[in-house]
Amino acid sequence: MKERKPMDEIDPEELYFGKEPKKERQEKKRMSLKDRSKFKKTDQDQLKKSKERGQEARMKSLEEFHLGRVLSIRSQEVDVDVEGKLFRCKLRGSLKKDNEPLKNLVAVGDLVRFELSSPDEGSILSIEPRKTILSRADNLSRRKEQIIASNVDQVLITVSVVLPPLKSAIIDRYIIASEKGGMKPIIVVNKIDLLEKEENEGEKEFFELLKEAYEKAKIPLIAVSAATQEGLSLLKKVMKDKTSVFSGQSGVGKSSLINQVTGLFLPVGEPVLKTKKGGHTTTQATLLPLEEGGFVIDTPGIKSFGLWSLKSHEIQAYFNEIQELAHLCKFPDCTHTHEANCAVIQALEEGKVSPIRYDSYVSLIQSCDEKHERR
Repeated sequence: MKERKPMDEIDPEELYFGKEPKKERQEKKRMSLKDRSKFKKTDQDQLKKSKERGQEARMKSLEEFHLGRVLSIRSQEVDVDVEGKLFRCKLRGSLKKDNEPLKNLVAVGDLVRFELSSPDEGSILSIEPRKTILSRADNLSRRKEQIIASNVDQVLITVSVVLPPLKSAIIDRYIIASEKGGMKPIIVVNKIDLLEKEENEGEKEFFELLKEAYEKAKIPLIAVSAATQEGLSLLKKVMKDKTSVFSGQSGVGKSSLINQVTGLFLPVGEPVLKTKKGGHTTTQATLLPLEEGGFVIDTPGIKSFGLWSLKSHEIQAYFNEIQELAHLCKFPDCTHTHEANCAVIQALEEGKVSPIRYDSYVSLIQSCDEKHERR
């Protein structure tokens, strides 16, 4: 039998609490670590609400800083406009640590919160949620998303006839990127004055077929000439009170058209006659105001346009004329490329679906499948 301590040797704290306070705290901590109840759904919901409250508090604190719109991005500097006043800003270090699959954290058209470091300079603290995004897969890695512009109403998919020649495949890629990002696609075909030359008869026939194809697809197409100003009044009307982005291949005349609609004098280049490809004139995207209301973004020309995060089964939804016929096919999972009793292939043979658009559809399906195989 264990001997009991004399009363005068017992610690009063031990007498009343049974254990030493330190040991008791250690025991409680050990038991808490074993307790799995904190992982219950109800507790997880409370944790989520707590994080949301923290996020709301952070957003409220950010409202105390300046709100502006990104006009252009140059190397390490970002030009931000606040009611007509320009501020040169840099990205705060915490933003640069963002691990999202983005090639660029900030884009032309972004609304940003920033704090001043001098009367006309500042640091960008956060980027407001984007309403719309025009983006593509980064040309080098294809594993990152490159945002071309944000908070845009419509994409003016600019192409040209003859120099450089029309390519329906790149038009359809832009249409998908526009609709996927929440914007209206409008095709702008420049240099149509060149179609009047006798040696360009073949290009003229192809242009007419292209026009018919996009009429069936219900995609607006505007034929213009920066040289003769044909079609520019309609283009200005479409752009009025909207934020538009001109995007397309190098040498199609984006800067020339912007000069016509804004009255500015942006540098322009000529396509190389030998290759019929354009040279890069615009080196950075820039947001410009329109006198009649609205904004326009000029973007650097590109040679290829890789679609970001697109799967082959999603492509059909971006081809209106194919989507409308899909329910008539024998098989519910018909790809409209080789299956028997396919309503789309039948419509193609009957001339109800444009072969130009169909070829583009098949090409996109194949490119998605090849990309999946490489992975």
